[in-house]
Amino acid sequence: MPLDNLMLDRLIDQVVTQTIPGQEACESGVWQCRLCRDRRCAERDPKAVGSIIGVGADRIGTALGVKHKPEVAALIDHTLLRPDATEADIRELCREAAEYGFASVCINPIWVPLCKELLRDSGVMVATVIGFPLGALPAAAKAAETVQAVADGADELDMVLNIGFLKSGRYADAEDDIRQVVRAAGSLTVKVIIETALLTDEEKVQACVLAQRAGARYVKTSTGFSKGGATEHDVAIMREVVGPAMGVKASGGIKSGSDVRKMIAAGASRIGASASVAIVSSGNGDAAY
Repeated sequence: MPLDNLMLDRLIDQVVTQTIPGQEACESGVWQCRLCRDRRCAERDPKAVGSIIGVGADRIGTALGVKHKPEVAALIDHTLLRPDATEADIRELCREAAEYGFASVCINPIWVPLCKELLRDSGVMVATVIGFPLGALPAAAKAAETVQAVADGADELDMVLNIGFLKSGRYADAEDDIRQVVRAAGSLTVKVIIETALLTDEEKVQACVLAQRAGARYVKTSTGFSKGGATEHDVAIMREVVGPAMGVKASGGIKSGSDVRKMIAAGASRIGASASVAIVSSGNGDAAY
């Protein structure tokens, strides 16, 4: 049953208290109370008091073989994460990204050097995934994977949360897992995939709090390889928890323009999708990463 606003407020307050006991508001630039999270803290952010902050799409993820209008292309992460993707597929992905001016290509780590070479001076970023798709690697292994990806030329990193730690109540370990990747990434954007289909509502809140505390810039719903994808309910929870200062990416199962509009309305600031033709044409599709 969907949470109403009062129930969600109580759940968030409960989770924050459990996750970060004894800590004061405003530590390390991360909200620790509802005033900070809602951008209503006069001491921390006086200019934001009374302001209205809107949320809109700034990136759309799609799959290989799709052509877009130029004004839409700059919003797109051109995505190909299938394990059977060949070098020829990756080259075609990059060719399309450069030709149509996509924001990035999102590919598995082995293809980062090739994509960086092919997209040099194109303005198209190279995004890759860390601990994908299970998130069950040791934190040191994820950090090492991140270091390699950065050395190879990655511009953005989508890491998978250690779901087992989270569900075991090992919050400090789950937070450290994220923080090690964030540190290894340096100034690059890190998005934390929390795999909402495997979590309870309380665990979704916990995951968002941990990602924010660890310094990630986005939380993301899904890998696209689990038993479920993004829902309006999950996106709304994530947006409520992280507030306006952090991104929310809805991904997995988004197959139409209508789906995109619903996710944006729920609070998503990026959309990850592979049914790109359907999204552009407002139809339905079943393409996969």
